[in-house]
Amino acid sequence: MAKKSKGNRIQVVLECTEHKATGLPGTSRYITQKSRKNTPDRMELKKYNAILRKYTIHKEIK
Repeated sequence: MAKKSKGNRIQVVLECTEHKATGLPGTSRYITQKSRKNTPDRMELKKYNAILRKYTIHKEIK
């Protein structure tokens, strides 16, 4: 049987900040993983937003 302990890696959702501010319908979200130990704060990554057709800042949401 596999161990059922709490691992260091957790799944997080990243949401576009610029898209939210424009008020356009839809959302740009990405799912990724991060290490609890190395990155205890909320993540910010530059990802592609298909609706705005450019790279924007995506922040971690809960």
